[in-house]
Amino acid sequence: MKAHVIVDCEASGPCPGFGSMICFGAFVAEAELSRGWRSAVIEPYSDVHNDAAYASIGMTHQQHVADATQDLAAAMIEFDRWLTALGADRVVFWSDNPAFDWQWINHGFSVAGIANPFGFSARRIGDLYAGLTANFGNTQGWKRLRQTAHDHDPLNDAKGNAEALVAILRDHNQLEKLR
Repeated sequence: MKAHVIVDCEASGPCPGFGSMICFGAFVAEAELSRGWRSAVIEPYSDVHNDAAYASIGMTHQQHVADATQDLAAAMIEFDRWLTALGADRVVFWSDNPAFDWQWINHGFSVAGIANPFGFSARRIGDLYAGLTANFGNTQGWKRLRQTAHDHDPLNDAKGNAEALVAILRDHNQLEKLR
């Protein structure tokens, strides 16, 4: 059995080395939409950050430092335990922007000394939607299928993206094939 996991990351820069992951959330894409996980706020681990990245999520660097309660390795160990507890033979990484989100998760697992359970690939919801709607340019229309507001809380964002993916798959008679 596979677990299709939607991941969303918030970060203080464009990539590891130019910012720190602030926090992240994950949600299993399945009909029940009941299995989610969110990291604590992660201690900054880079001296570099982008104030605009913080502003885009309504935070400042000072707030990040004050709110942080866990280091990156500890967050990744907890996430790995949650992924393992899903009981899946394989976990599949999904995101609205996997080029961004996957790099942070892969970096985090590397820092923690854990093999990335997702491997070295990810799936983009917008590409699936464009293909299923036979409109190569329609990579954003799926976002209207979110029920949970996209508010830059990574658990809420992951859940909304999972809701949309489940709706897309249900509309195209593919939901039962997630296994």
